Amino acid sequence: MPVVFDLLLKIKCMNRKAKGNRNEYKTMRLLEAVGYECFRMTASKGAFDVIAVSASDVLLVQVKSNRFPSSLEMETIKAFECPINARKLIHVWQDRKRLPVVREV
Repeated sequence: MPVVFDLLLKIKCMNRKAKGNRNEYKTMRLLEAVGYECFRMTASKGAFDVIAVSASDVLLVQVKSNRFPSSLEMETIKAFECPINARKLIHVWQDRKRLPVVREV
């Protein structure tokens, strides 16, 4: 029985990671459609998942699925020092919604 439980846990973790990756790419497509060039931070353990650059500003985006960042994650995002023309955004993708909930930090 423990082997089955370990396998199910592994599958669930892979699905979470795949869902996060899909949502990061959805954020990138959304920002590219309005003129940003986007870069995805693969295996991101930092404060931001996507960096989007345009001629006038830079967006630092943390992408989440179905929930806003925890208080610890929010503190990390707020404490991150960035240039004056950069904005820090949170994109929360709810299941079966076409657009994310966006909050500027």
